[in-house]
Amino acid sequence: MFFFVIASLASASRALALTVPRDTGCCFHASAPDGPGSTVGQLSDGQNRLNQPGLDEGQYCFGSNGGLTDSNGRGCVITAPTGQWQCDVGATPTPGWSVGTNGSLALDDKTEFYACPTGDNGGYNVYNKPVDNQQGCVSVWLKADNCAAPAPAPPSPAPAPTPSECPADLPDDFEYPHLIIPIDSAQPNTCQGTQYNGIAGGTVSSIFNFDIPVKAKGRTCKVKFLFPKQAQLQTSSYAYTAPGVFQFAQLSGPASNSTTFASSPKVTTDFGQFAMQPGNTYDIASFDCPSNEVIAIWMHAIDGAINYFQDYNPCRK
Repeated sequence: MFFFVIASLASASRALALTVPRDTGCCFHASAPDGPGSTVGQLSDGQNRLNQPGLDEGQYCFGSNGGLTDSNGRGCVITAPTGQWQCDVGATPTPGWSVGTNGSLALDDKTEFYACPTGDNGGYNVYNKPVDNQQGCVSVWLKADNCAAPAPAPPSPAPAPTPSECPADLPDDFEYPHLIIPIDSAQPNTCQGTQYNGIAGGTVSSIFNFDIPVKAKGRTCKVKFLFPKQAQLQTSSYAYTAPGVFQFAQLSGPASNSTTFASSPKVTTDFGQFAMQPGNTYDIASFDCPSNEVIAIWMHAIDGAINYFQDYNPCRK
């Protein structure tokens, strides 16, 4: 019995993208929860440092176009060619900074930064890309203590599903996920790797990659979650905790075997929340099918949990 599938049909419908505003003038301090040291401090010349004692804690404020200035009014920039993050007198701030709903600091939607040792009192400089020929660098994510983007407003409740004895009504050319990657917000830089199970509960959610073929061009892709009763399964099982409210969204790109929570693609389309119970089929979304592309759907738990094997056997009727 397939659980999570995409079926391509004849007509077309387009969902709306989710956008998140940023507040000009909002200020924050930053830290590296999994990196060296904790809070980001500043040298007197505006260099941002991790793990160096005796420095004042840096404060950064949003200006226009997502640019940052520090508490001394210096523009915060990414220097060329090394990519170091520092704040300089008279500099025009580098645009494109943002803070996600979980507090993760991002530059042009990328949340991965690099901390490299300076040899100065144990301090580390911060870069937005790997540094050539620099030893001891580590990948970090930066967390802001303020200015987090607001969570999207809860969507209207989904209509009640139509009960089915066996939710297996699919066309022959449906697609099942070819890659399932769990991610954990409590361990944002830990790579879980590919799995056979879809998991959503607590801090763990899952990204599902679907390979959309060339022949789907001009058709409508429908995302469905087929949820049979336990007694209808032939070769697999699942663990489910009520009330089973889950949220689904399309991401800006596919996951890979090395995707973590911190590096996961951003949400582009929020499909809403669904209260799901065994013995039903759920129509999650429909949209114009891409052609010869891999798309990613994210599933996470709002209330309850599920851990299921993505099965291909038919259910018992």
